[in-house]
Amino acid sequence: MRLLGLDPGLRHTGWGIINTKDEKIKWVASGSISPKSSLPLSIRLKEIHIEINKVIKEYSPKTAAVEEVFVNMNGQSTLKLGMARGAAITTCSIHNIQVFEYAPTRVKQSLTGSGRALKEQVKSMVKILLPGCKIESEDESDALAVAICHTFFSQSKINNIDIGKINDC
Repeated sequence: MRLLGLDPGLRHTGWGIINTKDEKIKWVASGSISPKSSLPLSIRLKEIHIEINKVIKEYSPKTAAVEEVFVNMNGQSTLKLGMARGAAITTCSIHNIQVFEYAPTRVKQSLTGSGRALKEQVKSMVKILLPGCKIESEDESDALAVAICHTFFSQSKINNIDIGKINDC
């Protein structure tokens, strides 16, 4: 199955495409969408939509995984991040792609074993799990990480394993 991972942001939206088959995952492509910060908000959101649309048309993913919003002290930043997520999720929905959402701590934990892992640790695990992948930005790495997280989570549900209970041991 082909899966699209997304790490939405107004400055940089990372995307990654992986294939999964029989518990194996393979890197297909990844990139980053970086609208100019000087553009009005509505134009940046439109650019995110247009570029994700191109990725979907080129790679035809069947499902998508998106990182949830990390709420910080700056409410305005959190709100704008939510808008970028909305653009990404809406674009997937237009193409009838089912979207799954994962908290950043869940993504980190599923790849490294720790929900507080550093970005560099997550990136290292992405490179180990996807040999040959070419990662040029943290945003790409995060997008691939959320795609891998979804793969692990969906496979555990298929096999009737509750990840939450395993992690509580």
